[in-house]
Amino acid sequence: MNILLDPNLVYLLLLVGTLLGLLALVTPGTGALEIGAFFCLLLAGYAITQIKEFNLWALIIIMVSVIPFVYSIRKPNREFFLALSILGLIFGSAYLFLGEKWYIPGVNPFVALTASLFYAAFVWIAVRKSIQAIQSPPAHNLAALVGQVGEAKTRILDEGSVQVAGELWSARSKTPIPAGRHVKVLARDGFVLDVEAEPVNKQSN
Repeated sequence: MNILLDPNLVYLLLLVGTLLGLLALVTPGTGALEIGAFFCLLLAGYAITQIKEFNLWALIIIMVSVIPFVYSIRKPNREFFLALSILGLIFGSAYLFLGEKWYIPGVNPFVALTASLFYAAFVWIAVRKSIQAIQSPPAHNLAALVGQVGEAKTRILDEGSVQVAGELWSARSKTPIPAGRHVKVLARDGFVLDVEAEPVNKQSN
C-alpha cells in the first residue's frame, strides 16, 4: 500500500473521486458514478490519514468548494459558482500536502497543471451540458406521458431510470421493479415519473 502514499497519486484520486461525485449529482444513472467516487475518495482518505504532512486548510477548502457547486445546479445562469467550485477543488487538492515552502504545492507541478486543466475543462463542459439538459423544457407534451408504457432501465423503487417516449426519465415506484420490466406511467412530479410494473401477460402479448 506504499504506492498510495505518493502525494501525486492521492491528488489524482481526489480529482477523479470529486469528478465522479459531481457528475453523479447532475446525471441519474445506475450508481456506477457513485461507486467509483466512493472508492477513489476512500483510497485518498486512507492515504491522507497515513501522510502526516498535509495542510488542514486545503482539506477544508476542498469540502467547502462543494457548496458553490450544489448552488450552481439549483438554478440556471450560475456559471460563476461552478467556476468557483472547480477552482476550490483544484487549489485545495494541489496544496493538500506540504511542499518545501508554504506557497509551493506538494504535488508535482507538471502533474498538477496537466490534471487540473483536464479536470477544469471536463467539469466545465460536461456539468454545464448536463445542467442545461436537465433545466431545458422537454420538446413534447409532458401531460401525455401519463398512461404511456416504457421500460425500466435500472431497478426502480425510491429511485431509478425508465425510458418513455424515447427519453430517459428518473422514476420511482411503490414496489420494486427490476430492470428490463415494462412499466406504466401513473403520474408525473416535475421530472420524476411515478410508475408501476406492467402485468407479465401484457408484456408477452
